Amino acid sequence: MSNCDFSPSKDEGSNAQPACIEVRGLMSKHGTTLIQFDLNFTVRRGDVFIIMGASGSGKSTLMRHMIGLDRPTSGQILYGGESLWQCVENKRDELMRRMGVTYQSGGLWGSMTLAENIAVPLELYTKLSPKEIRELTSFKLSLVGLAGFEDYYPSELSGGMQKRAGIARAIALDPHILFFDEPSAGLDPVTSRHLDDLILSLRDNLGATVVMVTHELPSIFAIGSNSVFLDTATKTQIALGDPRRLRDECDNPTVRAFLSRGEAKEAPTKTEPAHG
Repeated sequence: MSNCDFSPSKDEGSNAQPACIEVRGLMSKHGTTLIQFDLNFTVRRGDVFIIMGASGSGKSTLMRHMIGLDRPTSGQILYGGESLWQCVENKRDELMRRMGVTYQSGGLWGSMTLAENIAVPLELYTKLSPKEIRELTSFKLSLVGLAGFEDYYPSELSGGMQKRAGIARAIALDPHILFFDEPSAGLDPVTSRHLDDLILSLRDNLGATVVMVTHELPSIFAIGSNSVFLDTATKTQIALGDPRRLRDECDNPTVRAFLSRGEAKEAPTKTEPAHG
């Protein structure tokens, strides 16, 4: 089975954006069960980097390694050349504070209002006054289209609004990198497209880099600029690069089938009417 590498560093050489995250020789196991091995890829500054593959390929597991929740079995994850898992704990905490993370459900505390949810990281990691925190939470909510919803509880919001509120909390500390785990899961196509637009807007306005786990083809093709494809059969990566190029140019059948699923099939040849 062939591998496809259309990563920016291959095509652009010295014109490629600087590395933001480097994954080198990563292996992941659950007990004796191998999840993935020999993962090697680079997330460039300003990327909307897609982690994709079939169910069970280890996408969310990889993201948990990258955001500092689970230590990989071996290998390195470098942020600006610094190893997330080989540095001292204080340094790892500092690297993790540069990240903003959103989860499938939004990850909000149901007993807190939206303003209280967003205030948590500000209260923990800044010396802002309560008045300043309140003003900043209102500003973050306005960035995601939820101005005026400070005193609402998550249960009072639609699924799409809960996702946006989760994003507002993720950007509370102006992170350098935003991680999204299946952001469009459970949303209708129109809401999903609005969420894609919001992700691009935040990437541009914050000057952030985006890493996103998703299997939603409309989102992958609409906003993805770079990607890694994880394979369930070989337990490693089998493709890198712009998802549109992978769809059109990669000769790996697994990758092509994943990225072309749902496309209209060739229309059947019309049968000539019988003549009596």
